[in-house]
Amino acid sequence: MIHTTQKEETEFAAFLGIDWADQTHAWALQIPTHSGVEHGEVAHTPEALEAWAAELAHRFGGRPIAVAVEQSRGALLFQLTKYAHLVLFPVHPATLASYRKGFRPSGAKSDPSDADLVVDLLVHHREKLRRLNPDSEETRTLQFLVEGRRKFVDDKTRYSNRLTAYLKIYFPQAVDWFFEVSSQIAGDFLECWPTLRQAQKARAETLRRFFKQHNSSKSDSIERRVEEIRNAVPAIQDAAVIDSCSTAVLAWVRMLRELRETIAAYDQKIESLARQHPEFAIVDSLPGVGPVLAPRLIAALGTQRDRYRSASELQSYSGIAPVLASSGKQHWVHWRWACPKFLRQTFHEWALHSLPYSAWAKAYYDQQRGKGKPRNTVLRALAFKWIRILFRCWKDRKPYCEEIYRQALHRRKQMTTSSPVQLQWKTCAGFSKIAGLTS
Repeated sequence: MIHTTQKEETEFAAFLGIDWADQTHAWALQIPTHSGVEHGEVAHTPEALEAWAAELAHRFGGRPIAVAVEQSRGALLFQLTKYAHLVLFPVHPATLASYRKGFRPSGAKSDPSDADLVVDLLVHHREKLRRLNPDSEETRTLQFLVEGRRKFVDDKTRYSNRLTAYLKIYFPQAVDWFFEVSSQIAGDFLECWPTLRQAQKARAETLRRFFKQHNSSKSDSIERRVEEIRNAVPAIQDAAVIDSCSTAVLAWVRMLRELRETIAAYDQKIESLARQHPEFAIVDSLPGVGPVLAPRLIAALGTQRDRYRSASELQSYSGIAPVLASSGKQHWVHWRWACPKFLRQTFHEWALHSLPYSAWAKAYYDQQRGKGKPRNTVLRALAFKWIRILFRCWKDRKPYCEEIYRQALHRRKQMTTSSPVQLQWKTCAGFSKIAGLTS
């Protein structure tokens, strides 16, 4: 989702709700000085949207128009950002679905009726929506690039699993001979010798030269591999299975090569943009942040210091902060279901990578694991702490210093031990609760 910040209230000439569709968008227009709602449709083409936006500008004299779009990110939202008189309020589809259930328990749905609901949500609950306020161009470019890179990495994992599945059918030894079947050396080997019989027909010197050209310089390792190839036993003898599986393997190998090159191109562009970003010095000072995580954290923060009012907002928005649910006398805590998954994954992975580089983070992790808490639970708790630190560094525009933080922890511990705190309790609605603290 494109995160936004609320601006001061604007006097809008009209309110417009759009129900997004693939080819034609249904819209509903409400004018503050008129009763009733106007309806219409606009085709999803640049020419049709241009004419429609120009007509709105002419009709309302270029005054601002509030537009709620049933889309948190997508083609329509991006195309409407170029019109200065349209003030956009993205509406998440899940929000509209819940709003629809409140008025139509029967489940009835249509594009015009959804447009009515969108404009109704905009008119009566605008304070609950966030006005679109895009970050700098370099920040948004970095955000799109890191998210796109992650999708290609996920594709690489998926293709690797498919390749492994085919190899295990007729050539399982290849899975054990290489650390990763998605690596270049594994792909080149399978392109030269897609079956065990073809590999065993190759001369020993040819195999040695292949491994040396792929930086396998240890002679004992090369000889071990050559010996294993010579002594390997075919998993199956069915020519039909071997021929069909080897054909699929060659296809997956070629696609993995394209993915490796694509990811490398992304990495090069992302690194160049990240190092030129004004927030790079702050993020680069954090423990465990390398060339992959640094751009992701920059994209998570951005340059707008009023984007988050407190660290707790970032903790909640990212999905790291847990959710407290209660019903009657029952209370339970669970993790957030609706959140930007990629952002939550970013902080989760950073917490993991910080362990070898931060003494206090490693000590906290070991302490919590010693209490029997699950690994992912502890990493989320550690990410919760790291977000507070990151937020303060980002707000103050100061790089992180491990020694300063350790000294602050030490002072806090001394204050706690030297000044024992006593709790004062009071009864409220039949329950005991803390009324205050005394030293």
